[in-house]
Amino acid sequence: MHPPTDDIVPSLPPSVPRVPRHRLSRWIGRAVLRLGGWRVVGEFPDLPRVVLIGAPHSSNWDGIWGFAAKLALGLDIRILGKHQLFWGPLGPLMRALGIIAINRGAASGVVGQMAQQFRGADRFWLGIAPEGTRKPVARWKTGFWKIAHAAQVPVLPVYFHYPDRVIGIGPPFATSHDMEADLVRLREWYRPWQGKHHGTD
Repeated sequence: MHPPTDDIVPSLPPSVPRVPRHRLSRWIGRAVLRLGGWRVVGEFPDLPRVVLIGAPHSSNWDGIWGFAAKLALGLDIRILGKHQLFWGPLGPLMRALGIIAINRGAASGVVGQMAQQFRGADRFWLGIAPEGTRKPVARWKTGFWKIAHAAQVPVLPVYFHYPDRVIGIGPPFATSHDMEADLVRLREWYRPWQGKHHGTD
């Protein structure tokens, strides 16, 4: 593990998308992480476009610590949400939280919609939980790989390790033409890290 640049989170390189005017939100995020005893370790790659995956996902607490880290870093990262959630006053709130409306019934499909988002943006980070559920799974969902491969952007693995209360940043992973082999390599990389309910549920 690389040491962080301060006691809670590392700094972001120049190419990484940031949230403008985020001093208060960064303070809130750092306060939540500090109260929980969590920190972010490792070095973010200086890349403008990535598909970030977070695992192991075993608890709703993952979302709390992950969102606190996002605020503390001032990182502008987007996540996917059903377009039905964006009705009325919820729309502006969802967008403010970095949630992207996805129409699963569209002809282009989710992969096509997200690949188009990447192609149309100079800086775009997308966050996905590859397990797709809090329960242990034998196979990850493959959507994140398909999006990264279609958009020709790297996968950035990030882990939750509850024994040390650490959110860690791994090295960027370039997809090959062998999806199954790529998934095996990524699962193997995640093997040492333990979620809140490691090996249960």
